[in-house]
Amino acid sequence: QLQLVESGGGLVQPGGSLRLSCAASGFTLGNYVIGWFRQVPGKEREVVSWINVSGFRNYVDSVKGRFTISRDNAENTVYLQMNSLKPEDTAVYYCSATQYYRLDFTDPRGYEHWGQGTQVTVSS
Repeated sequence: QLQLVESGGGLVQPGGSLRLSCAASGFTLGNYVIGWFRQVPGKEREVVSWINVSGFRNYVDSVKGRFTISRDNAENTVYLQMNSLKPEDTAVYYCSATQYYRLDFTDPRGYEHWGQGTQVTVSS
């Protein structure tokens, strides 16, 4: 059974850091495009970052220079290192996977598999 499990969320002060993990089981994560999304109540789920099969990384403008996506094929895990966190980064963070080429990897509808989400709260 294909499964994604996120972990690493929590409460952090502004300027702090967190590392989210997305562990995959039932499939080889390196053969998929992996996306990190976030969602706050009342708003649509938005892309944060994604990494393709070749390892090419993309970021939404609001997190460039602060967040880093990486993949450990041996661990079958994708990470999202989040530094210099801001209150506006507060959200539930989800990892997702697709095995298909998409014209737009920022659209959550393009991903077939999702984790359950992990809460990130940035507050003093």
